[in-house]
Amino acid sequence: MIEVRSLTKKYGERLAVDDVSFAVQRGEILGFLGQNGAGKTTTMKILTCFMPASSGTATVAGFDVFEKPLEVKKRIGYLPEIPPVYPELLVSEYLSFVAELKRIPRSERPRKIDRVLERCNLGSVRKRLIGNLSKGYRQRVGLAQALIHDPEVLILDEPTIGLDPKQVTEIRSLIKSMRSERTVIYSTHILSEVAATCDRIVIIDQGRIVAQEAISALSSAGGTTKTEIVVQRMSDQVLRALRDIKGVSNVQPFSNGAHRIVVESEAREDLMAEMSQVVVNQKAGLIRMSPVQLALEEYYLNLIGGRRDMQ
Repeated sequence: MIEVRSLTKKYGERLAVDDVSFAVQRGEILGFLGQNGAGKTTTMKILTCFMPASSGTATVAGFDVFEKPLEVKKRIGYLPEIPPVYPELLVSEYLSFVAELKRIPRSERPRKIDRVLERCNLGSVRKRLIGNLSKGYRQRVGLAQALIHDPEVLILDEPTIGLDPKQVTEIRSLIKSMRSERTVIYSTHILSEVAATCDRIVIIDQGRIVAQEAISALSSAGGTTKTEIVVQRMSDQVLRALRDIKGVSNVQPFSNGAHRIVVESEAREDLMAEMSQVVVNQKAGLIRMSPVQLALEEYYLNLIGGRRDMQ
């Protein structure tokens, strides 16, 4: 659905986006992660045809963003960090104005406005001035304008920034409900939002893509994995035997109501079998073994910190 190849954007001598390449499949929610100033917003402005790139290519639904920008805009809904709303208009007036801008036929506008008001839970405020709404409701109005023309692709730039926990949960649920309906790029630097909402992450740092991972694959991020082993009997012997396995880098015992051992090792399937055999041989009473998902925060900080150390 979206394909980006060697995208580069320069401001004078400064590289804001540096040789960025990634793809997003139909029906996927992609988390676009990075610190402030990493290049997230610049990349999204190029994808939404708000600005040109210095070099590289990008296509949306098969249309080149540089050669066919109008076709791309028909297929994209965009919510920038600051929602593009007019505080002096009523919610319904604003959405009618947006529908006209997006060339929705006049006969279809009432139906599409009603549908998006219901989808974004705005029915109770449709006759209120946007300027009198809370930040959470203004964010919903911004999302409604991005959805009103039923786009195939939705691009969201920091959609939950500044919202209270209840509003964040509501916006997150709304975005998750769109899974499989449309392709979503969700830009943020709030890691918990990505873990709760997205299928896959792309991490950008100083204008460059530094990692691309499925959320479900983070248990083996960076080539290492953590395995939790629960046993009936803890002993120094079983801990030593686990530490002696080639490929194991750390063994940490815990006894908070159960005898647990967390083993950090290379991400190899054969090591799981070897660990279980060691526990059985030591007669520790193996209860269960399971992979421990590496926290997204830990993965992100290790990755960004490693890059800083190399500079």
